[in-house]
Amino acid sequence: MLIKTSYRDVPTKANGRSGTIRIYLIEPNVPEYPEAKFPGCVVFSEIYQVTGPVERQSGHDSPSTGYGYSTHSSRFASNIASEGYIVALPSSFHEFEGPEPIPYDTEGTDRGNKYKIEKTVEGYDEDATLSVDLLSSLPNCTGRIASTGMCLGGHLALRAAFDPRVLATFCYFATDVHSATLGKGKSDDTLIKVRNGDLRGKGEVAMVFGKQDTHVDRAGRTLIRDTFDDAGITLSFIEVQAQHAFIRDESSKGRWDAALSRSLFGMMMEMFTRLVARDLGPRASTGAKIEHVC
Repeated sequence: MLIKTSYRDVPTKANGRSGTIRIYLIEPNVPEYPEAKFPGCVVFSEIYQVTGPVERQSGHDSPSTGYGYSTHSSRFASNIASEGYIVALPSSFHEFEGPEPIPYDTEGTDRGNKYKIEKTVEGYDEDATLSVDLLSSLPNCTGRIASTGMCLGGHLALRAAFDPRVLATFCYFATDVHSATLGKGKSDDTLIKVRNGDLRGKGEVAMVFGKQDTHVDRAGRTLIRDTFDDAGITLSFIEVQAQHAFIRDESSKGRWDAALSRSLFGMMMEMFTRLVARDLGPRASTGAKIEHVC
């Protein structure tokens, strides 16, 4: 399916400060079907904002009155859009600088890590809410929403799952979940909210971690899995033979695994197709009798 890109500049007000966040949109381009509707997906990026591997359109981006096409080939968000989803990509560090991608170098890494713990959790959550609000407001969106992201974005995608409008969440190597160190003060409440049941009865979650990932060790992965299981949350927990950033096809320091990335993308799309693209109606209660026909 062909795609088109645009962006919206949306007002923000978290922490009592007025500002603007740029949310990029990538959506199916089917002019022969003017009334077509598609589910939505929020893609949260790494500490480098919306880069090429995540899907940052280069130099030809245009506001909501027109469209430009990315010169990057087959990147993450574009692949999702081409499967029939309207994808929203928020620029996470709008409080500190413009929406341009941060370079994959030492200075860029230091800058992104600095912003990551200067931005408040309230600010991150507002970004997620505004992204879901934007998708839900579009006339060509069904209002059925998924979320995904990698690294910092994996954690943000997980926090987006607390929004009942998000029906499925697929997190790639989410950082700072086990250590509760996201945002200003390095003291987030993500696992506390999970323990308190804030995800119960909401969407399904999948989390992927590389077993060689130095950002989330074995004890951290075990803590995350056990917390979800103890809280009775529907979770697919996937551990693979990979290092951090293994899905990034640029500046991954030799860690990119294309075959593994394709396999996991297929698993993600199965989940989204099953839970988001299709409307299955309300979920049966846990005690409901389900008949199986052989």
